[in-house]
Amino acid sequence: MPDRPEVTAVEIARLAGVGRAAVSNWRRRHPDFPQPVGGTDASPTFALTEVESWLQGQGKIAELPVLERAWRQLETLRDPAGHPAAPLVPAGAFLLLLHREPEAWPALAAEPDTRLATALPRALAQAAARTFGVEGADRLGLPSLLGSTYLDLVRLLAELARPAAGPSVGPAAGPAAEAPAGPAAAFERLLTRHAEANTRQLSPTPPEAAGLLAAVAGPVLAAPGAAALDPAAGLGAVLLALPPAVARYGQDLDPVAAALALLRLALHTPAAEPGPLPLDLRAGDSLRADAHPGLAVDAVLCQPPYNERDWGHDELQYDSRWPAGQLPPRGESELAWVLHCLAHTRPGGLTALLLPPTVASRRAGRRVRAELLRSGALRAVIALPAGAAPPYGVPLHLWVLRRPAPGDDFRQVLLLDAAPPQAAGEGGRDRVDWPELRAVVTASWQAFDQAAATGRPVPADRPGTHRVMAAIDLLDDETDLSPARHVPPAAPAGDAPALAHLRGRLTELLAGLAEQDAALPAAGPARRPGHPPAVVTVGELIRSGALEVVSSGPGAPGRPAGHGTEGVPLLTDQDLITGNPPAAVTDPGAPDAPVLTRAGDVLVPALGGGVARVVLAGGPLDGVALGRQLHLLRPDPALIDPEFLAGQLRSTALTRRAASHASTTTRLDIRRVELPRLPPERQRVLGAAFARIAAFDTALHRAAALGRTLAQGLTDGLADGTLELPAGSSGGTVE
Repeated sequence: MPDRPEVTAVEIARLAGVGRAAVSNWRRRHPDFPQPVGGTDASPTFALTEVESWLQGQGKIAELPVLERAWRQLETLRDPAGHPAAPLVPAGAFLLLLHREPEAWPALAAEPDTRLATALPRALAQAAARTFGVEGADRLGLPSLLGSTYLDLVRLLAELARPAAGPSVGPAAGPAAEAPAGPAAAFERLLTRHAEANTRQLSPTPPEAAGLLAAVAGPVLAAPGAAALDPAAGLGAVLLALPPAVARYGQDLDPVAAALALLRLALHTPAAEPGPLPLDLRAGDSLRADAHPGLAVDAVLCQPPYNERDWGHDELQYDSRWPAGQLPPRGESELAWVLHCLAHTRPGGLTALLLPPTVASRRAGRRVRAELLRSGALRAVIALPAGAAPPYGVPLHLWVLRRPAPGDDFRQVLLLDAAPPQAAGEGGRDRVDWPELRAVVTASWQAFDQAAATGRPVPADRPGTHRVMAAIDLLDDETDLSPARHVPPAAPAGDAPALAHLRGRLTELLAGLAEQDAALPAAGPARRPGHPPAVVTVGELIRSGALEVVSSGPGAPGRPAGHGTEGVPLLTDQDLITGNPPAAVTDPGAPDAPVLTRAGDVLVPALGGGVARVVLAGGPLDGVALGRQLHLLRPDPALIDPEFLAGQLRSTALTRRAASHASTTTRLDIRRVELPRLPPERQRVLGAAFARIAAFDTALHRAAALGRTLAQGLTDGLADGTLELPAGSSGGTVE
């Protein structure tokens, strides 16, 4: 492993906010550009300190971000033959020391390096023992990382965990600006950076899906002394979504992931909470070597691994977890996880798992499903939209079970279809309307669960949404529990008068489209094809002061925007993509006020997709709060026309060149976006044309949506007999 941080050309481009081609040009044009110190001829690496010094000398960055410097130090500590996340464990242990015992670090930092190298590992071990107990601290497996590299790392981590003096907004901020942090936020940023660099190895449960599991179990975990278990904890996302007062148990096959999850949960627990904390995460195979034998908790929440053939079928044939001797088939590893979770649930407790939809219908698992129905354990199967959790292209199911208590004879099942119809290509993790999904799932489940507990009538069936069925009615040769098979379809879009109104509205929209089509610019071939104008990157515009950029990502805190922003509309990336007005509002209890939009701003989803909208004075996007996964660009109108900027950002070629594959999805690297250098007068001419094209595109989408609604309503009405054609007619209006 290198003894000092190194970076590739791609990473240099990321630091400077430019494309990789710019770095290649720098190497050719500047004799003083740092020479490679490692790597290969095709992919050389450069010393980070030399690159940082050169970029600063050229005025291309003010200062290398602390996060990037800390990450590079972590990379130098990684053993190429070891676990890629192993250096994050001692990094998390140091951040835990800052979180739990903030007074300890200033005294340690004053020590010379020779004494600090001895005192720091001892302080980390003692802090871990006070937080988790001696046995829990031993499970972290803290390596004895000594030497100058590790000491440089902890100093950077201390800086990363210290809140910044002000917001990182505008050209002065540049790539060096850091968001307000703290030990917990600093660790989250390191985990995010690790996930970006190891997308193929990681598929963590997203926080929204973890929050949904926690919300379903909320009433069960509200009692004092409640406890929960996640036997496939990963990085602890599900356990992190639970209230801190809940005792949390977990297990994961990966010992490094288990250690990171333990540190993550401790960092998110208030520092005033006395130790040892009620956290117990262990490493091991949950099915073959259960780390918590005999444990029965109030709720078991889990997203288990899928499609495992080697889950222990041969070794576990006579295991007590299988009810009535129903050993799950070899190809039904998910059902083995269901039974494992149920075995760890106290009588009357709740189990909730995210599972592939095939688990509800595969013929091999029908006997186990039938036993879950007969025993009264299975209470709900909820179909979620695609994109709710990995694998993101699959519409997962949420199974909710209760371990039967003595005398419990409830035998009904809620089948809920919470996946809205989607057109081809509309799936994706960032297209899920999480507030709406969470509201539908929790309201339907809690109404059903309370009726079961109190003996009141269960909620009436709602076509297109949910249906309550007796368990015996589901027991047949297939025992298919898929909600789509049993939930009756929704009623037609409306009666005949409503559909006639839709048709009239569609006629108006189509007439308006004809007018907008006539107003579209009459573009001809370029006068000088093959001679594109000079370009400038957004990163360069930021540094020149012509443009300010605010970006929000998963978990990114808001930027200060003054007082009185509580409860203002909160714009999400989904709102921006669909063109709908913001539905959510800001949280009054949030520690930081969000950025508020203003006229002339340009808004772009972080995932790109050819969407860019200009904020108009008094429009629905004016004065709203910037939500997650969005870029806000605030140009100087004397230098950059907002409509011109938005039109360029909608360009297919431009967004493709600026795309980066930093996570499980393709993201728009906003600083790499290249814009043509044009005078303001020419920008305004093109901006007006872009605005007319955008208005036409918006009207076209509205007409298409209304047309699909009308077509589906007519189809459904004629199919189920609620509508009929006039006698002797082969078409025409519906009567």
